Amino acid sequence: MPFNTRLLMSEFVTRDVKRFIVEKPEGFSFSPGQGVELAIDNDRWRDEGRPFTPTSLAGDKVLEFTIKAYPSHQGVTQALHASEPGQALILTEPFGTIQYKGPGVFIAGGAGITPFIAIFRELARRDELQQQTLLFSNKTPADIINEKEFRHMLGDRCLLTCTEISVGGIDDQRITQRYLESKISDFDQNFYICGPESFMDAVTGALDALGAKPEALVFEQ
Repeated sequence: MPFNTRLLMSEFVTRDVKRFIVEKPEGFSFSPGQGVELAIDNDRWRDEGRPFTPTSLAGDKVLEFTIKAYPSHQGVTQALHASEPGQALILTEPFGTIQYKGPGVFIAGGAGITPFIAIFRELARRDELQQQTLLFSNKTPADIINEKEFRHMLGDRCLLTCTEISVGGIDDQRITQRYLESKISDFDQNFYICGPESFMDAVTGALDALGAKPEALVFEQ
């Protein structure tokens, strides 16, 4: 059953990523890491829903989405970024994406961080961040979504790396097998992975080579 809602506000969190605050429809609920299909409710975009992950806590009175725009596509994300408060939206029922299975290492590339945001916020609420580690890769420091929040939550277990431009406190390389081996001592734990397809392939291949168990690798489903 679709849910009708509307945009309350939006603001930039990086140069091409916005957070959207949306009315939470009556009867709507989700688990951290789940996704929904979100569509703009007008004649042009109503049938062009795309999957996004709520980044708010399940108990919040509003919904938050953190969405990167891809201007070259001239598609849904660009239209969402141009939407004004009051814009009517349509949400589907939530569906299973990344399911939290216990403490582990979260590995994200770019906007692939978004399914982890609600999970980390829920773990913070439950005071269960002590055994979690984040490895987060971006092109430049300006692309890092919610950097201050992750550093506050995880301290020295928030490991940031950039592939094009870097600064002090941020590694300057890709997440490769050698990088993983230098940062992680225990490969007998859960690994949560999300990012572009090429990033996913490289990271899962590296983890496999380092002895991570296939059943401990958690992806979007």
